[in-house]
Amino acid sequence: MAQLPAGIRFIISFSRDQWYRAFIFILTFLLYASFHLSRKPISIVKGELHKYCAAWDEADGRFSSQSSKSGSVAPRQLPDNETDCGWAPFDKNNYQQLLGALDYSFLCAYAVGMYLSGIIGERLPIRYYLTFGMLASGAFTALFGLGYFYSIHTFGFYVLTQVINGLVQTTGWPSVVTCLGNWFGKGRRGLIMGVWNSHTSVGNILGSLIAGYWVSTCWGLSFVVPGAIVAAMGIVCFLFLIEHPKDVRCSSTLLMHSEGSENGTNRLRLQKQILKTEKNRPLDPEMQCLLLSDGKGCIHPNHVVILPADGGSGTAAISFTGALKIPGVIEFSLCLLFAKLVSYTFLFWLPLYITNVDHLDAKKAGELSTLFDVGGIFGGILAGVISDRLEKRASTCGLMLLLAAPTDTLPFSAPLSPTAMLLLSGALVSGPYALITTAVSADLGTHKSLKGNAHALSTVTAIIDGTGSVGAALGPLLAGLLSPSGWSNVFYMLMFADACALLFLIRLIHKELSCPGSATGDQVPFKEQ
Repeated sequence: MAQLPAGIRFIISFSRDQWYRAFIFILTFLLYASFHLSRKPISIVKGELHKYCAAWDEADGRFSSQSSKSGSVAPRQLPDNETDCGWAPFDKNNYQQLLGALDYSFLCAYAVGMYLSGIIGERLPIRYYLTFGMLASGAFTALFGLGYFYSIHTFGFYVLTQVINGLVQTTGWPSVVTCLGNWFGKGRRGLIMGVWNSHTSVGNILGSLIAGYWVSTCWGLSFVVPGAIVAAMGIVCFLFLIEHPKDVRCSSTLLMHSEGSENGTNRLRLQKQILKTEKNRPLDPEMQCLLLSDGKGCIHPNHVVILPADGGSGTAAISFTGALKIPGVIEFSLCLLFAKLVSYTFLFWLPLYITNVDHLDAKKAGELSTLFDVGGIFGGILAGVISDRLEKRASTCGLMLLLAAPTDTLPFSAPLSPTAMLLLSGALVSGPYALITTAVSADLGTHKSLKGNAHALSTVTAIIDGTGSVGAALGPLLAGLLSPSGWSNVFYMLMFADACALLFLIRLIHKELSCPGSATGDQVPFKEQ
């Protein structure tokens, strides 16, 4: 018999389950990357919406700049839908506040909608829910760009578009994290989700490049094209997304669980036990040893948080208040609030900062800003690897936040080249943000005492990311208010936010260090009835 070709041998070397998991990994990666791809154009187009103000000075017969750019410019013939200061109504001196309001309207709607999205999403099929969100998001992203083609200069139009787009985009994160949590167990979760969470940076990079290609010639296409891509990916989601391994008769996530093999059978048996048996069963030692009440000793088995579930079913949708009672959810949520404040300030304002300070056009500034996202890819993966090795999620986040604070003063104390500082800052800022929104959320939402209840994962994910999105809304808004008084104030605000994020992790870090070898997901003393 002839030897099989190398390619065929490679294909059959993996099991059917492994191929399905790889497919879901790649598909959810692309789906959420497209969401971020559609969020990036607004930061690239800011430099075009307000370019410069050339005022004719009759005294000396020359043009003088009223904007932050310096240097004289030659008069030029302006299109009917454009002014010499950019695009009305962003051509006034208060353009930074107006642009900040656009960011705030999107992110505030996103933050509010995220709390509702997890509750709604856990009661609907993920595939339908995510498809609707992607189609709607594509439509409203493109609608913003249509303002260019139809010469719309009403500020309310752009604000309303941003608000609705922010609401529909909340369907994305709880859906993809829940789907990935269904397919992958906790073994090396930090590494797997660290690699997977690079979709954020990949989407930002692609969004910058796509928007930058048209920003100087036809900025409307900077929104229309990303909108079309998101809508197309929504169709792909509807045709190919598989919510749970059982839908294609793949092995359960619990069977793939690599740690604690000695009690793996018991975990499956727990799903079939009646409430009385479960209630009388003592907790595992590893369940007793995270987030202790005093940080000095392991918690007593009777001192557990009992959350109500609808009807007592292991698959019942967990309540909002019930999810909040899981120890660690509130602390990580507040930490993410400040971590996202920093990350989204860079996301929405870095290109405009580069345009103002380095005097580059919008296209070149957008391309240079992608270095921050490239650093974010490595930061997310590094945070996942370190947290898996140390089995300490909070400590890993705390270390990176501590190192990130000095780099937030990027333009003032840069011992390295701007390129190196952008890469380093991106890695340190994005690392904790990526770890909390993925591995930590999945750890808390798929704790073994939840008996595989994916509904809890959706709610916990929505709470953590929703709280973080409050910071994501505040960051760009504060940047818009502070930047007129000097960019230095913006970067000092970011450094303060990093310090606050670290402060909320102090208690969790102390508890992790008090229980060596414990990991967030299995440390939560929690039982559902």
